[in-house]
Formats: sequence, C-alpha cells, structure tokens
Amino acid sequence: MRSWLTVFAIFAHVTQLLAFEPNSWSSVFHQFDTSIILSNQKQDMLLDLDQLPFWEDTTARVTLADAVEQDFHIDPAFSQAVYHTKSAYWVRLQIYRPDSISPNWLIEFYDQTIDRIEVYDVSQGKFRKIVFGDEVEFKRKRLKHKNFHVWLEEDKNINRYTFFIRIQSRTYADIRLAIRSANRFVSYAVSEYFLYGLFYGMILIISIYNLLTFFAIKEQKYLLYTFYILSVGIYAMSVDGIAFQYLWPNFPGWNQIAYGVALYSLIFWAILFSRRFLRTKVRAPFFDKVLISILIIRSIWFFIVLFFNHQWFSVRSIEIIPLLVIFIAGIKILQRGYKPARFFVIAYAFLFLGFLVKAMIYLAIIPHSIVAYYSLHIGFLLEMIFLTLSLSDRVRILKNNRDRALKRIIHQHEQNAVLREKVNKELEQKIRERTRSITEKNLELESAKNKIEKQSHEISQINSLLDLENWKLKNNIRELLKDRVFHDELTYDEFKEIFPTKDSCLKYIQKLKWNTGYKCKKCGHDNYHKEVKMSRRCTKCGYLESVTSNTVFHGIRFPIEKAFFILYACRKQNEKFTLQQLSEMLDIPVNTIWSFRKKATNISSRPKKATTKEFDLDIFYH
Repeated sequence: MRSWLTVFAIFAHVTQLLAFEPNSWSSVFHQFDTSIILSNQKQDMLLDLDQLPFWEDTTARVTLADAVEQDFHIDPAFSQAVYHTKSAYWVRLQIYRPDSISPNWLIEFYDQTIDRIEVYDVSQGKFRKIVFGDEVEFKRKRLKHKNFHVWLEEDKNINRYTFFIRIQSRTYADIRLAIRSANRFVSYAVSEYFLYGLFYGMILIISIYNLLTFFAIKEQKYLLYTFYILSVGIYAMSVDGIAFQYLWPNFPGWNQIAYGVALYSLIFWAILFSRRFLRTKVRAPFFDKVLISILIIRSIWFFIVLFFNHQWFSVRSIEIIPLLVIFIAGIKILQRGYKPARFFVIAYAFLFLGFLVKAMIYLAIIPHSIVAYYSLHIGFLLEMIFLTLSLSDRVRILKNNRDRALKRIIHQHEQNAVLREKVNKELEQKIRERTRSITEKNLELESAKNKIEKQSHEISQINSLLDLENWKLKNNIRELLKDRVFHDELTYDEFKEIFPTKDSCLKYIQKLKWNTGYKCKKCGHDNYHKEVKMSRRCTKCGYLESVTSNTVFHGIRFPIEKAFFILYACRKQNEKFTLQQLSEMLDIPVNTIWSFRKKATNISSRPKKATTKEFDLDIFYH
C-alpha cells in the first residue's frame, strides 16, 4: 500500500511540474548545462561521481518528489573515500541523443556489491522505475549480466533523457557508471567474459592438478594449496558478480556476505599453506608464532563479524597484514638459503601489490583505470603461476639433489669396487704369508693356553681367599666403628658411615624395639602383619604401630639420621659439640636441637633396667 502511495505522490509531483512547463521534463532541467551528449565517435564514457550532479541524503528517507527539488551540483573535490554508508546518494543524469545516433544505448554500473539502486526515468513526461542491486534476486535483471544496466528507451521521438538515480549501500560503494552503445557493450562484455573464463579456467585446472598431485605423493602442502586456490576463485567470483550470476542467483542475502566468507577462507588457507611450504616452525620460529597469532585473531574477528555485524566485512585492508607477514617471512627464509622460496616470494609480491592497488582504489588514492581495477585479478593470476612454479621448483631442486646424491653414491661404489679389488689381492697375498706363520704360532699358543689356564685356576683360588679376607676385614672395621660409637668420639662423617640413611636408622630402632618379640599396645596380642616403612599391624584389633611410635624419634620434623647423631652426641659423658656447632654441622635450628636433646635427657634420666653396649633401649621410649 505504501509503495502505491509513493508512486501516486511522484505522479502528482510530476503533474505539478508539467503544469508549470507543459512541454516536457527536459524543459524543467534545461536550465542546467549538465547534459551528456552521445556521439558515434565516443561510444564508451566512464563517469565518476565527482563528474555528475549529485546530492547526499543523510537521512536516507527522501523520496523522488522531494529529491527533484534539492540542489544537485557537481563537486570536483568529492572523493570516493568519504562515502557514507548511512546516507543515500541521488544522482541526476541528463543525456542528449542527437537524431543521427542509434537509440541502442545503456547505462552500466560497475560495482556489483551495491545493495540497492533505484533508477527513475522521467524522460519527456514519461515515468519508469527500475530497481536492482545485490539484495535483489538476479532473475529480476532485464539483462543477464553481472553488472547493473539501464537501457535508454528505444524511442526515436525521445532525444533527451533524464534520470534520477538513488544509490544506497550498507558497505562501501564505488559509485561509477558508464554510458555506452549496445555494440560497444556486446564487444566489451564478450571480451570480459572470455578473460573471466580464462582466469577461472586456470584456477580450476591448477586446483585439479594440485589435487591429483596430492593423491599421488601424499604431501599435505598440495592439498592446502588446492583449498587456497579454490578460495581465491570463490572470492574473485563474489567480487566480480560472477558467483551471483551462476552459483547463487536466488540467494541475495548470502551474496552480500559471500565475499567476506571467501576472503577469510583465502587468508586461512594462505597462512596454513605458507607455514607448510616454508616450514616456518623450523626455519623461522618467530614468524611461525606471528602467523599462528594472526590466524587466531583473524578467525575471532571473522566469527564476530559473521554473527554480529556483516558491514565489517567491507574492511578488507586488514588482509594486507597477513600477506605482508607471509611476504617478509618468505624473504627471511630465502636469505637463509632455502632456494624453493624464491618463486614464493615473487608470487606473494604480486599478490601483495594487487591488494595494495585495490585498497588504494577504494580509498581514492589513485585514479580508476582498467589495469588498476583488475589489479587484484592480475595479482592472483601471477601469484598462482609463480606459486605453481615454486612447487615445481621445489620438486626440481629435490630431484637434482637426489640425482647428485645418486651420482655420488654410484661414483663412491665404483671407487669402492676398485679399492676392494686391490685390497682383496693384497689380502690374498698376506693371507698366504700369514697362514704359514699362524700355523707355526698355533702350536706355541696351544702350549701357552695350557699354562694360562693353570695360572687362571691358581689366580681364582687366590681371589677367593682375598674376597674372604676382605669380607672379614670389612666386618671387623664395621664392628670397630660400632665399638667406637660407645667408647670413642666419632665425627659426623664417620657416624654417617654407620647410619647413612633413614632406613638404616629405622632398622636399628626396629631391632631394639621388637627384638624380644612383638606385643600390641592396645590389646596385647602378639601376631601382626608387616606394613610399609617397617610398621606392624595387629591381626586382632587392627592397631597400626609405626617403628618410631613411643620412642624419642616419634614426631620429629627433621631427618632421623641427624637425630641419631644428636642423640649420640648427647649420650657421651664428655660432650664434644656445643649446640651452635651441632646447628651449623646439621643445618638444624639451635632451638630444635635443644628441644630434642632435652627430650632425650629427660628419658635417659629415668632409672635403667639394664645396660647394653648399644644405645640404651630406654632412650627410645617415652
């Protein structure tokens, strides 16, 4: 209903204008000298927005009835870099066609990513509205071409054409249009689609070649390169409008984000392929970590844009960062002597240059031209060629290295064969000479062998006697050391030879504690199970008694072997060591030694039941 009201309002406004100037719409705009005159000598005119009278609608709500009253003017200082995504741009286009010129002319829009273009044809009292854009299904186009077109009315009675064009896009729009004849358009379109066919055909052929190579030699880099090339193809088709025409013509919503998804896929596979081909993990670990970080950040950014704001897909200049890092990493690895990287560096140099030129066009830093417009395609094409050469060069280098290695092996085998023949002859001569001397000496060796066997037997007997004497000597020394424990003063190092470890101390306590037999402290039962660390568990009540429980060593917080030495030092009648000396010797605080010594002294002061050469048993019990 609203659309019909809009049409009615436009019709009413046109009627009002005709009421003032009854001749035609051209008389309304005749006062402006902005008409474009068609000519047979120039059948192709490319116009930028700064060459056309336009008006920016910052509210994006103005209708045609209000737009015709606005101040349309040519602004030579306007730059595409200041395009506002929240505004709608109105362009007034006036064309004059002399009678001698063919009526078969059209207006073409280059940017296939513009969301919506509304063209109002109000030529000489007529009204026609045409709507197209990437949010409109492809089948609604009158001309099945990737670009957007408006045909001039094929009416010989119409010489002046007046168009009001409303352009609005949620992302950056390259507002540039061409006016060309039908013959020129057909020639240009056929040539363009032919070049596109070559371009995408090369992508398909290179992808199939590398995929078959992967299945043949099972090297992962060929599979990654295949995915990368296919991503390049999908991205280029999305930007060119070819994908919207042939792949998803009925899905304009997907068409608006397809280029962003394809661009992420392109960068994703480019990083993985570059890491695998250059082996950055080994040859350039720093750049490898940088590429992984860029991949993670780019993936996070992609999913944020995909699920929250599709307009950020238009920020394509950030892709220069991963390409620049890959390019620099390739240069560094090439400088370190990795020859297959030479074509890789050239390939990414062209791709980086293509992205840079394309970004400069979007930012209006350089003027528009055919070479600059297709710079990214040229960069992709040269990159694919040189990357393919790089893969082939790598295989060639590996093959040359293998051939050189085989030649060296063959040459070495030949030299070995000559040397072996010479050595064999010399050996045969020496063997004959040696055989005679060996035969003579075998008899001597036989007699010597008998003597040696007899001497070996005697030596074995002597060794057995020596082992026995050594064992007795060691036992005597151990006994002497133990006697010194109770009769002499030992140093700490000598004491550690008797009680070197915790287990030796625990075994000694176990011997003193349960030498006369085990008896449960709870129930008095005398049967037990052995547990870990020499503890015993009563088979009747299950009470677990450790080897140090009810002894002076129970609950100490320092090594038990040091406690043994403190106890030994305390039990001597003439104490040789002071508390400070013991603290420095054992690396134990003075207070801890004093507390333990006091505890031992209190126990030793109790009446003794008997005396023994070993540590008094009473000192181990509270």
